[in-house]
Amino acid sequence: MSSMTRREFIGLVIAASMWPLATRAQQAGKTYRIGILETVSAARNASNLDALRRGLRDFGYVEGRNLFIEYRSADGRAERFPGLASELVGLNVDLVVTRGTPATMAIQSVTGIIPVVMAAMGGPGAIVASFARPGSNITGVITFSTELTAKRVEILKELAPGLSRIALLHNMGNPAAPPEWEETKAAARSLGLQTELLDVRSEGDLGPAFELAVRQHVDGLVIGADGLTQMLQQTIIAFAARNRLPAVYPAREFVGDGGLIGYAVNYPNLYFRLAAFVDKIFKGAKPGDLPVEQPTKFELVINLKTAKALGLAVPPLLFARADELIE
Repeated sequence: MSSMTRREFIGLVIAASMWPLATRAQQAGKTYRIGILETVSAARNASNLDALRRGLRDFGYVEGRNLFIEYRSADGRAERFPGLASELVGLNVDLVVTRGTPATMAIQSVTGIIPVVMAAMGGPGAIVASFARPGSNITGVITFSTELTAKRVEILKELAPGLSRIALLHNMGNPAAPPEWEETKAAARSLGLQTELLDVRSEGDLGPAFELAVRQHVDGLVIGADGLTQMLQQTIIAFAARNRLPAVYPAREFVGDGGLIGYAVNYPNLYFRLAAFVDKIFKGAKPGDLPVEQPTKFELVINLKTAKALGLAVPPLLFARADELIE
């Protein structure tokens, strides 16, 4: 081998050894912009956002350094989602994180290109072809909201065995809600309960819904998971307390705010897991090739103070199963 050939060979070896470092440096130098399309404000969503940021930091994405977040909230008004989705697309974000079926469908209607990672979506339905092969620009984590509705009915009956007529309070304009109503009716029938639907699609519907519940002698409430019920959380809890109605809720936040009992996925854990999807997509993976994941962590939370105010004794087995007891 000639001296010139040897130098060329050594140069190639050095270049090859430096290539991964150069690639990492190039990746480190890129700034990413994530859009977040949410149901409630960032302040009310703080625990979930903190979990997402923590997960992103584990992959090397630090807000203000190589990551910027554009947060948009519909504030419980689903009709705002299409406009907010268009706004995020117009900002040329690299990826959009969505919460809930309405938000995901809104972003789906304005872009088939920008990757979307969905959180808290009820079921695949019209969003993706299947869990295993989403086959589009959308992937993420589901929450089993339909199946959990039946479990909530069972838990409510276990805590308040004297129930005879329960109502599902939900926004039936949410595509995920009708299957939850069917599941509620089936679960109630199996327990010998009658059912009533309280369809709340705007804040103005809440008063008439409450009046219907009183008129129909509803003695227990099941609250659906929707941006509107999140926004009206305190009003719903106050109504249940005022009318001494046992109620089961779709997230821990309701119970922390004075609600009786909640059974749901652990949302901070779910948001933390979204970071892995974001990282894979930023490294070149196609969303349609990333299977939609199922929740792995659920939580049963009981507010003992509220139970006492309602004159309810928490059964020992339910007490033992609780992940958190709020005094």
